Amino acid sequence: MKNPRQLIAFFFLLVGCAFEKKMNQKKEYYSEKFRPQFHFTPERNWMNDPNGMVFLDGEYHLFYQHYPDGNVWGPMHWGHAVSTDLVTWKHLPIALYPDRLGMIFSGSAVIDVNNTSGFGSSEKPAMVAIFTQHLMEGEKAGKHDFQTQGVAFSLDRGRTWKMYDSNPVIKNPGKHDFRDPKVFWHEPTKQWKMILAVKDHVELYGSPDLKNWNSLSSFGVDIGAHGGVWECPDLFEMNVKGSEQKKWVMLVSINPGAPNGGSGTQYFIGQFDGQQFLPENKDNLWIDYGKDNYAGVTWSNVNDGRRLFLGWMSNWQYATVVPTTVWRSAMTVSRELKLEETGAGLRVTSYPVKELKALRNDSTTTSNFLKNELSSSEEINLEGQAHEIELTILKSKNESTFEIQFTNGKQEFIGIGVDSLNRLYIDRTKSGGEFSKDFAGKHYGKLNSTSDIIKLRLLLDASSIEVFADDGAVMTELFFPTEQFNKVLVKSNKGVSIPELKIYTLNSIWKKEDN
Repeated sequence: MKNPRQLIAFFFLLVGCAFEKKMNQKKEYYSEKFRPQFHFTPERNWMNDPNGMVFLDGEYHLFYQHYPDGNVWGPMHWGHAVSTDLVTWKHLPIALYPDRLGMIFSGSAVIDVNNTSGFGSSEKPAMVAIFTQHLMEGEKAGKHDFQTQGVAFSLDRGRTWKMYDSNPVIKNPGKHDFRDPKVFWHEPTKQWKMILAVKDHVELYGSPDLKNWNSLSSFGVDIGAHGGVWECPDLFEMNVKGSEQKKWVMLVSINPGAPNGGSGTQYFIGQFDGQQFLPENKDNLWIDYGKDNYAGVTWSNVNDGRRLFLGWMSNWQYATVVPTTVWRSAMTVSRELKLEETGAGLRVTSYPVKELKALRNDSTTTSNFLKNELSSSEEINLEGQAHEIELTILKSKNESTFEIQFTNGKQEFIGIGVDSLNRLYIDRTKSGGEFSKDFAGKHYGKLNSTSDIIKLRLLLDASSIEVFADDGAVMTELFFPTEQFNKVLVKSNKGVSIPELKIYTLNSIWKKEDN
């Protein structure tokens, strides 16, 4: 190829091929089958619990349990992403890697504004991560002290990290399950507090400097659900909506033992005096009654008065076998938690963050969708795979029932309804779950209100649905149909009307050039 013209032609051919490849990559980015379009997922491979969620300098940090070399659970690292709006995310390099003390399991992060640790300065406070390290060699050897608590710090907004030289900061006293520290500053006692999951209960610790910790108390052996091991706790104070009253809320995930099987997150409402937590509720309460919201915790250092929550959108019954390949697992949408007096009593309620509305694109509104007193059904075509649906259900009889289905031409569907006992439910018996005996089923939740007027907000993505009732109740579930759902079918028996149903298409949050 000595001819200059041939060389030039060959050069432009290479440039054209590279450009076409780049365009195809952009077109194909986050477009795999079942890939969520407005939920956080890793670019590749395995993800589970959200970790280290903290706000700093306009960025919400999300760290997460991550195995970068495969799409099933493996040696855990902390993956990392940031967002300025809780909706769109930018992937960053892995933050924490396994070391001599073991894999990096779940934990939390804080901003040490008073430089109690000495890792930073008053002018440049450190971001400090507190996490469990799991030494697999110790577990395989049959020991019980293979989980310890360590810290690391960053002075550049979480971009690079240094392990503390004197890790572990809490050694294991010989307890097989000893993990998932959530740390927060307690102003009345001028101390850092840690809540730690220990098999069937939680333990509380205190520290002046994030490095030296003292045992304070324990909670939970004789209260709450105990169908499985306790994990991923959180503890925070909230105002009761509409009053000056304050309560403390404790979140504890449990696996198995959730109301609909497998993984779930229970909570307790009570008081915390800096040393021990005293519960006020006796019933088992759940943050989400769906099958697929686990290990959720809240962001620290948020300065706008909101309590913001994110959960892992899966269930350990089938998390490793769901039919995705390039990546595995997603997070729920970011949610605002509130503490409200409801018809069922004082409850922690959940709502999508207000920022999510920025994704709304085209909308379709149908008035008087169901308007008669007879059994009836209505159908609407559905285009695209990311939607938000708002509707109001009016029930004139106690025995009235309602169901909205998202369906396809293969008679597959995911159904959301309210039954004659006023229970919220999700029916995924025909939504594609052949990979696990624990997947298909009709799963029930509890509404917080007994009103005959029920407002629902549904967030439908490529393989998940989140159902939010206006009384703060929520259910979250996955689905994996052979074909995309392309129709909305609404059915009811006598006594139900829907004055308005609105469907928004939602924009994707993923663009190759942004990551």
